[in-house]
Amino acid sequence: MNTKNDRRIYLSNTDIEEAVASYFNEIDAMGIEVKREHIDIREGLGRVTSRPVFAKVSSPNHNAAAMDGIMVIAQRTFHASEVSPVVLELGKDFAYINTGHLMLSPYDGVIMIEDVEIVDDNHVRIFSACSPWQHVRPIGEDIVSGEMIVFAHHTIRPMDIGAILSGGVVDVDVFEKIRVGIIPTGTEITDNYEHLEKGKIFDTNSWTFKSLIESYGGIANRVSPVEDTYDILKEAVSRQLEDNHIVIINAGSSAGSKDYTASIIEDMGEVVLHGIAIKPGKPTVLGLARGKAIIGIPGYPGSAYLVFEEVVEPLVRKLQRTMTKPKNLVEVTLSRRVVSSLKYREYIRVTLGQVGKKLIATPLNRGAGVSMTLVRSHGVLTVPKTSEGYEASEQVMVELTSSMEEIQKTMVSIGSHDLIMDMISSMMGTTYDQHLSSAHVGSMGGIMAMKRGEAHMAPIHLLDEETGIYNERAVAKYLGDDFVIIKGVQREQGIMTAKGNPKGIGSIEDIGKKGIVFVNRQKGSGTRILVDYLLKKNKIQEQDILGYHREMTTHMAVAAAIHGSTADAGVGVLSAAKAMDLDFIPIGYEDYDFVIRKEFLQVPAIQNFMNILKSQEFMDQLKALGGYGY
Repeated sequence: MNTKNDRRIYLSNTDIEEAVASYFNEIDAMGIEVKREHIDIREGLGRVTSRPVFAKVSSPNHNAAAMDGIMVIAQRTFHASEVSPVVLELGKDFAYINTGHLMLSPYDGVIMIEDVEIVDDNHVRIFSACSPWQHVRPIGEDIVSGEMIVFAHHTIRPMDIGAILSGGVVDVDVFEKIRVGIIPTGTEITDNYEHLEKGKIFDTNSWTFKSLIESYGGIANRVSPVEDTYDILKEAVSRQLEDNHIVIINAGSSAGSKDYTASIIEDMGEVVLHGIAIKPGKPTVLGLARGKAIIGIPGYPGSAYLVFEEVVEPLVRKLQRTMTKPKNLVEVTLSRRVVSSLKYREYIRVTLGQVGKKLIATPLNRGAGVSMTLVRSHGVLTVPKTSEGYEASEQVMVELTSSMEEIQKTMVSIGSHDLIMDMISSMMGTTYDQHLSSAHVGSMGGIMAMKRGEAHMAPIHLLDEETGIYNERAVAKYLGDDFVIIKGVQREQGIMTAKGNPKGIGSIEDIGKKGIVFVNRQKGSGTRILVDYLLKKNKIQEQDILGYHREMTTHMAVAAAIHGSTADAGVGVLSAAKAMDLDFIPIGYEDYDFVIRKEFLQVPAIQNFMNILKSQEFMDQLKALGGYGY
């Protein structure tokens, strides 16, 4: 038995399939009670039947006309033809009838009104014979009294509601909805969304969890963030166990000084497993207490969402008796190299786009705390535990999380980063209902992607040291005549420093001074090439620069590092410095252009992209950003 001061520090590294199977076996052995409810079928959409539903009456419960027309005695029509029509008398040979109405004796067939010629108020003429029971729905044609309409463990759909009501049934037996208690933890977590104090983090995970549970057909019972104190957290868990089938504790599942989840579960019941060989999401805790399931989920959004997909959703659907949706896998080409660890199975969110006949996957940022990857991704690439990753241009399988229709509306851009790419992406979405997927691999990475046919477009800014001209020589050297340069924008590059420039940095020469911490861009980026050119020009050695080998893939990441005080300086564009409220020492303007294969110039998405570049709205937004020109 743990005391309130204990914390569990042991983490296993169990494969995900083994972990889930083992946990579900323990749940089966324990038996989580899911009760039956008697509900009105008219409120039953999405509920799961606990017993079969049998019809009380037949549908139709009488012989009914299937058409508007006349009901006739079929034998009296047998001689009718185009050349020898038959005249029928109202009340003797026929009667008018509407669809669904009761067939009366002695009539045994229906002729559509379109096939009837009116002679007078009491007579009609027909031109073809009517066979017995023609256009008549016999008793029980759809449903026969006593017939099973839906079986047990069936998820009720809109059409099922209509069929059940047709069988004369109003009340049905269903399983109660699975209730999931959600406990966000941490003294740093707040649900005061009007104001964010320094050191606080908005509670976003629990609201995501709530929506996910409801999308599975369950009921989510969320509480406000609970202080990560042992006794307080334990009391919150105890209360949630009373009213729910599953309890989720978000954060506190690892082995930090405030990570009490595993200890509390062990104190109240049993820890089945702590630690799964997945990335992100390793420090997951799977436990049981008081006949309920308790799951400790890591606090980072990427980890939390993945554990929900891999553990919580299957468990809710298992208890609810609903089917887990099969994975929709497609073969794609990777736009850049992916490196992974042999310790874990890794899940990497990707964006997708159709380039010619290739479906291109661009990996997004992999940090467990990066929530925007969930928003922007079209699919998930799974790297097995036995693999160290994949190379650029390798064919891999990706599980789709978006529709192919959306993916086919996506233009793939691989190359240099700039804030205007996000701006253009937004304008394409609102104006043309299209999307722009941007992979930030640097200008040379973009050139190589274009050469391999893996992008519609590559943003580049490659300085030729001999001529001082941007982009033209690189395109000619690596790509040739099949590609063109679409002129983009001029943008101002400079040295970004903290507000007030506390280190007194005045030029590129100063970044080699003692005590200055620099942050660089990745190899192959145009900014990195510019930095190396300036260092060479000023005879500064890279080994003299503290932080030279610390690389970021975007201007905003460089600016964020300086804003967050982990670096004193870095080279980037003015718009990034302004966005993070940094000081800026200008270096000069450069050409930020777009390389496109000639055959893509008439592709609608490319046309729309160029229309945006020429639009007044785009020019106005450039002016507002600052540091750009044409």
